[in-house]
Amino acid sequence: MDKGKTVVVGLSGGVDSAVAALLLKQQGWRVLGLFMKNWEDDDTDAYCSSRQDLIDVMSIADSIGIDVEVVNFASQYRERVFAHFLAEYQAGRTPNPDVLCNSEIKFSAFLEHALKIGADRIATGHYAGVREFQGRFQLLKAEDGTKDQSYFLHRLNQQQLAMSLFPLAGLYKREVRRIAETAALHVALKKDSTGICFIGERPFKEFLMRYLPRKQGEIRGLDDDRLLGEHDGVAYHTIGQRKGLHIGGVKGGRVSESGDHDAWFVVRKDVASNTLYVVQGHAHPALLAEELRAGDLSWVAGEPPHTHWVYTARTRYRQADAACEIEHVDAGTCLIRFAEPQWAITPGQSVVVYESRVCLGGGVIV
Repeated sequence: MDKGKTVVVGLSGGVDSAVAALLLKQQGWRVLGLFMKNWEDDDTDAYCSSRQDLIDVMSIADSIGIDVEVVNFASQYRERVFAHFLAEYQAGRTPNPDVLCNSEIKFSAFLEHALKIGADRIATGHYAGVREFQGRFQLLKAEDGTKDQSYFLHRLNQQQLAMSLFPLAGLYKREVRRIAETAALHVALKKDSTGICFIGERPFKEFLMRYLPRKQGEIRGLDDDRLLGEHDGVAYHTIGQRKGLHIGGVKGGRVSESGDHDAWFVVRKDVASNTLYVVQGHAHPALLAEELRAGDLSWVAGEPPHTHWVYTARTRYRQADAACEIEHVDAGTCLIRFAEPQWAITPGQSVVVYESRVCLGGGVIV
């Protein structure tokens, strides 16, 4: 029992973090809530929910009977996460800022602040687990595979995991909502937030255009270099993208079983010439790859896993685990080969490696 020990819980205003705080209080922890304000560029924007989220946090805290502190991490967020996000898009890559937000803000700036105010541990409503095994801490997949968020947490190190609690590790989402309803928490049925934390539900291209100016260029077919249309900037597009190309009426050689011409997909972005290359058909060979190279590596154990071992990996969050092996790894990069070709592997996204339920870490696809 952890009576008397203090845990600072990151409260977002949603049902997951609310139930995490409730469970820890029931376990005997002294619980303090902390609401992180990470974005303040457009608080009045219709897409920004931070004001309502804070109102919900205060209501949750009142229901559970805990104190809440509001801390502004906006400057750290802009410096450590958003600047990197823009630089990556400008370079033609597609970053995952939620991964960086976890390692740099939620489990770094937040953790530092929590320690200053006397925390013994921090906790969040993430669907993931942590355990100590043979003297090291392991990051685990959540019991609820449809909600597992270990992918976003793969950059956490031993020190961060040692201080972290994930109360929802063994729960399914439906159980979390049921616990909230039983406790009369008004957020029991609140809709889950989606999208990147600082963008929310707003149109993505419209948001990027605020920071990265339009730069019109050509859309060309990869197979025949045929001019198919124009784009507003390669930064606004990603590998595997189908919608928003405005070339649907352009006929090509590939015809689907229905008799219609196959859809076009982005397959390559040439930043130097500002050209977007597309191919026709979801199964086009240029969209498939059996291997990838990753850099900016981060291994949970503090050292790389064995090479030529059977693992699984994901090259994007909403993806089934794919069998693979690590062919080569050094301090800077690793080469991962898959048993089956993977679709639309995207530079800038994270590849995350697993051994059964254990998340080993990963890197950024180059």
